[in-house]
Amino acid sequence: MDCGICTSKTILLFLSLVFWGAGAALAYVGAYIIMSYRTFDNFVEDKQSLIPAGIIIITSVVMVIIGLVGCCSTLRESKFGLGCFFLVIVIVFAAEVTALAFIFIYQSKSAQINQELQRSMNDTFSKFDGNNLETKAVNDLQSQLKCCGVVNYTSWHNTPWFEKNKTIPHSCCINTTQCTGTTPSQFYQEGCLEKVEKFLHDVLNYAMLVILGFAIIKFFGMLSVCVITCRSSRRSGYEPLYA
Repeated sequence: MDCGICTSKTILLFLSLVFWGAGAALAYVGAYIIMSYRTFDNFVEDKQSLIPAGIIIITSVVMVIIGLVGCCSTLRESKFGLGCFFLVIVIVFAAEVTALAFIFIYQSKSAQINQELQRSMNDTFSKFDGNNLETKAVNDLQSQLKCCGVVNYTSWHNTPWFEKNKTIPHSCCINTTQCTGTTPSQFYQEGCLEKVEKFLHDVLNYAMLVILGFAIIKFFGMLSVCVITCRSSRRSGYEPLYA
């Protein structure tokens, strides 16, 4: 077997395995982004940031199919199969570039989104009454992120809850068993707005790095398909010579 063909086959078979692994990884990333935003869905009104997650999950399913097509086509040296393999890789590559573009667009509007996030959080915190859905959302947010109030614990002073009870919810407390709800030193000092902004920013950066890494893999996959197709075409064009 021609050395170039053998090398190209090895690369494509390896990439087929990578595509399966990448599909699983991208599915995890997409699901992680969706679950992360669901945690804060009471505070995040801009659902545009979920578009990259949807694209990632759809891409992960396609990638598993790509791996299967690539593996079979490579072993059989099927020009049709490799052509389909190449076409699908291009489509997935374009989808990943689109997801990256949406992430960049989302991050470019960070100032506007942060203002909307702050307004949404202020509205949710103002509805805190100890029993409703907003109460559970705020308590979960403060407990999980170890934060207090929108900007800091003083944000609670402007809420109906504080005006009525003159205390800050125990989910703000570092130690809930010994917290009275009136002593500032017992509260988390960081506000939830800053924590949520950082969390969402980190999630999108993580997703962007993963997508970029797999996009690079797709690029080399396209090159490998070109190499094995061209070599196969040249080899099939040879005519035997007889003495």
